[in-house]
Amino acid sequence: MSSAAATDSTPAMHKLLVSLQTLGRIPVWVFQLLFRICVAFVFWDSGQTKIDSWQSTILLFENEYKVPVLSPEIAALLATTVELACPVLLVVGFGARLATLPMLAMTFVIEAFVYPEDWLQHLTWVSMLLFILSRGPGPVSVDYWIARKLFRSPNAL
Repeated sequence: MSSAAATDSTPAMHKLLVSLQTLGRIPVWVFQLLFRICVAFVFWDSGQTKIDSWQSTILLFENEYKVPVLSPEIAALLATTVELACPVLLVVGFGARLATLPMLAMTFVIEAFVYPEDWLQHLTWVSMLLFILSRGPGPVSVDYWIARKLFRSPNAL
């Protein structure tokens, strides 16, 4: 390659590098909000499917899911409750860190006992949930608003 060709591509390469650097300036709250919404919809959709046909859900827990220790009815009820309650809390950001805990536990049960072959999908859910658990729901949340009103500090929660 001639030195003239290398010089011609340098501005384009510089523009590309500058563009990539600006991606690092995306505020953390954007990821907090997106992760809350994304993982919430995964669980919400599953919960909606379960309540669409409760009898089919019980049969699914009896024949396919086979969660140890719990009866199919109790396991189905617990799973459905987590899948319908926690996503709502997560999306609005109310008790968001607390809401991640049952979702993490449920993901562990699914991975360990039901669909271990779907580990990559479960790892994605766990990554988003752990991010929310460790960083909080962010400024677009009820938790943030409560912290500001009660403690005069958004970092209190």
